[in-house]
Amino acid sequence: MELTHTFEVVPQFGLCEAGAPHIARPCAFGIALDERARIAVVRIARETYVNWDLPGGMIDPGESEEQALAREFCEETGWTVRPGALVTRAEQFTITRTGERRRNQCGFFLCDLDAMTDGKIEDDHELVWLDPHEALTRLRHEAAAWAVTQWLRMGRVCHGRR
Repeated sequence: MELTHTFEVVPQFGLCEAGAPHIARPCAFGIALDERARIAVVRIARETYVNWDLPGGMIDPGESEEQALAREFCEETGWTVRPGALVTRAEQFTITRTGERRRNQCGFFLCDLDAMTDGKIEDDHELVWLDPHEALTRLRHEAAAWAVTQWLRMGRVCHGRR
């Protein structure tokens, strides 16, 4: 009997430094557009630096990717969203500002905006709408830029719209 295995190739970004292992961290991020075809990006302003990320984040125990994405998107931007099709997966090796080594295992999904709510709780996150090409130059993580690039290469199809 011949056994066959299928493996999903997931691109990896960042540096996996020798030493202590990177802790696996499942995450989900959204690609959402406004009426002018600009992409939602969160600007994270801290005391000494500014980062730009796609809305989303860590999946809590018991959550699906879609549930985590909807929760994180709302916490960071105030918008409720309906997660749709998976665009791509990628891993991002990173070291947090506290020195924790992480291997973010990311799913990147198309999202439809639903409604603006008062659900935003992350005060240092600001929703900014950027042209997708400008977003590529600002996004902090290569995995997120990869996902936006894959979406652009798909023809910028978002739930049947172009």
